[in-house]
Amino acid sequence: MMNTHVSLKAADGSTLELKNPVMSASGTFGYGTEFMPYGDIGKLGAIIVKGLSLKPRPGNPLPRVAETPCGMLNAVGLQNDGVEAFITEKLPHLPTHDVPVIANIYAASAEEFGELANVLAHEEKLAALEVNISCPNVKAGGVLFGQDPLMAQSIVQTVKKNSGNKPVIVKLSPNVTNIAEMAKAIEAAGADMISCINTITGMAVDIRSRKPLLANIVGGLSGPAIKPVALRCVWQVAQAVQIPVIGIGGIRSAKDVLEFMLVGASAVQVGTASFTDPTTIFKIIGDLPVLCEELGIKNLEQYRNTLITG
Repeated sequence: MMNTHVSLKAADGSTLELKNPVMSASGTFGYGTEFMPYGDIGKLGAIIVKGLSLKPRPGNPLPRVAETPCGMLNAVGLQNDGVEAFITEKLPHLPTHDVPVIANIYAASAEEFGELANVLAHEEKLAALEVNISCPNVKAGGVLFGQDPLMAQSIVQTVKKNSGNKPVIVKLSPNVTNIAEMAKAIEAAGADMISCINTITGMAVDIRSRKPLLANIVGGLSGPAIKPVALRCVWQVAQAVQIPVIGIGGIRSAKDVLEFMLVGASAVQVGTASFTDPTTIFKIIGDLPVLCEELGIKNLEQYRNTLITG
């Protein structure tokens, strides 16, 4: 059977070694342990845990999830137990000797991002940090960090300064005018890798009650519906930067994985598909080498970014 191992080479020259290019997406896989009944989580390329904040966060009021054609809307509000509880209660139960575990972090200021990175930098069991810049900057009137290149750069620089030797992955929002320009700004600020895309802002309403389906009114759209947008964004970003790009958006099969790698992704994250079938990510990992052999793909890195556009 084909070896699907991939190496993600960070900007600082270090590498994140993955036994396969399939990771869990933050916010869709809990803290990892929740999926142990459905498969061997040690076989994943990497586990990215749900977003962590400095203090516990209750999240948004209910209802905060709504099904849509070909996907779902969520406004969970980044509910989590806080970084200290994660370190003491969750991280020790993860198979960190078998699979890289990556912490996704979010905050409302550069200072908070720096504090979070500093706390996690000392955790030997963590392989990397993923920075969610789709958060509002309270000091700037709620403008999202991920929609302003200068704000995004300040976050990346602060996290890098406090992250020790851990690679820093920056998760980009598609809710921007030019995602390639945002990617260039992030790379220039010192990001080691980029993951994209985060959810697309959307809403759903009920014509009978005349109310929105989410208490938050708007939420993040994810699932197969956003895959064409995600592919376009990954392709544009991969052409614009030299650092590894991790593709996210509607991935639910080995074929989807290869599509993202074809347009330039070095690895992928599986998210919404895990809600409909919690065994999906394990099936994809099993199917990927079979599909590669069927297509005559002997090396994923040689296959990556070989889209024929002319």
